[in-house]
Amino acid sequence: MLDRLRNRALGPADKAVVLAVSVLLIAAVAFVVVRMLPEKCGDGLESAGDECVGVTAGVLEGDPELSGLIRAVADENARVEKGWKDPENGEARIPYVRIALMMPFTSDATSAMSTAQIARSLAGAHVAQLRANAQAGPRYELLLANDGKDLDQWQPVVDRLAALVDDASPLVGVFGLPSSTPDTFAAAEALSAHQIPVIGPVLTSTTMLSGYLFKTSPSNDLQARALSAYLDENPGEGTGFLVSDRRKQDTYSADLRGVFMEHFGQKYGLKQRQGSYLGLTGEDEGVPQRFTGVAQSICRTKADTVFFAGRDHDLPHLVNRLANEPSCDHTVPTRILKVGIGMDPESTVKDTTAELRDSRITLVGAASVDTLSWGDGKDLPAGPKGFLDGFEKLGDEPAWGEKPLDDGYAVMYHDAFTVLAQATDRAYDDINGDGEPPADEDTVDLPNHDDVYNTLINMNILGTDSGASCVNCVRGASGTFGFDDSPDTRKWAVCKPVPVIEYPAAPAAGTAKKPGRDYRTYEDVFNGACP
Repeated sequence: MLDRLRNRALGPADKAVVLAVSVLLIAAVAFVVVRMLPEKCGDGLESAGDECVGVTAGVLEGDPELSGLIRAVADENARVEKGWKDPENGEARIPYVRIALMMPFTSDATSAMSTAQIARSLAGAHVAQLRANAQAGPRYELLLANDGKDLDQWQPVVDRLAALVDDASPLVGVFGLPSSTPDTFAAAEALSAHQIPVIGPVLTSTTMLSGYLFKTSPSNDLQARALSAYLDENPGEGTGFLVSDRRKQDTYSADLRGVFMEHFGQKYGLKQRQGSYLGLTGEDEGVPQRFTGVAQSICRTKADTVFFAGRDHDLPHLVNRLANEPSCDHTVPTRILKVGIGMDPESTVKDTTAELRDSRITLVGAASVDTLSWGDGKDLPAGPKGFLDGFEKLGDEPAWGEKPLDDGYAVMYHDAFTVLAQATDRAYDDINGDGEPPADEDTVDLPNHDDVYNTLINMNILGTDSGASCVNCVRGASGTFGFDDSPDTRKWAVCKPVPVIEYPAAPAAGTAKKPGRDYRTYEDVFNGACP
């Protein structure tokens, strides 16, 4: 019979049976092979190209240089969880909540953050986590929420975060969202739709306005006001020039260009003296960081005050081109005005510093924090001193770079976590009677995301007969500030110091003067008497 089947030609029905059996066999083999292969992404994560996006309290696959920091956060999270579920040596159980750090953990040449920026941000956040967990009250897991190197994988991240708000150890807030882009705004809107409070440590574009989005850095407009106070003391010759990044995706640069035009356009003639370039971040067609034409225009117009509406990592290329432009004689000092978080290390390396000095160019930057003025840290106020002590305990990580604090990212990410932790602690005390342990340790009342939001909008600066007072506000590493629910402040930090940094420190002109004190955001509300 078998011989007859072998010799008989297969009909249509036979072929269909053979095909179906083959497909089933191939599918079965493929299933077994896939099951035997190690998973690329762990629990709570999913593959998106070469990245693992999603949310985890454990180890996340990021850039190799970040592995030590990521492991340190995972270890602290495991300790926090064990302290509630299975404490050792008869220790009391300590409840915990979750705060998520939403940002990229991988990078490339055109991505939103460099590896060094990611490392410094994560380090600052981890310092804040360790400091919060060393105090009384609930402990904190720091969830890592990877939304992709281009910030465009935010939807699965938001979905996973939203699912955590009702856990026994709930998610109480999110911070991160490191760049003012349309994707960042969409992510903030999606989180706001779930009523999850969000802190933007380094967002400055005035367009970053969403219902539950708070910002610890001053807006571009507020930083321009600090520059305006500087220019009142140092007006120059009134010949300005505007340099702006024309990338379509960069909301930050477009917003800053408009802010500069509004504040300085008429006085410094920016409408008739301006040029643009293509920045490094993003995927627009064309060669980025070409400044030859811009430099020539600055030199030919003899502009002494250049307003730079671009990203910090593009600035050294402008400096280099100006320093080597034959049409510049550099007999008149030039200052380049910018806004940012701090003074990016790429602008203060040895070669760039030499070009600045030799060409009599000074960088003048309004900032969220001025760590260059901290010195050895011995005489710092309690806010920055506590952060610095914690940061130094982490030791040295090559991924941070040689000047890990200069750009301000570590400080601002520390303060963003601290804001959420402080709001959570205060809500926890209100719910549980000033920290009294619950009668039944198995049923502890923890604040949720709504409680934290309602606390945040009351962490405000108060006006009293003797001046402004900080009762419930934040004393962060970047200064003292608060938040309120006023439509005027739009969840930007109130009374936040905005220092103006000059680099190199000795101005090329030798005559530049800073304002007598740092500008404070919305200080006019308190008649200039912020605490």
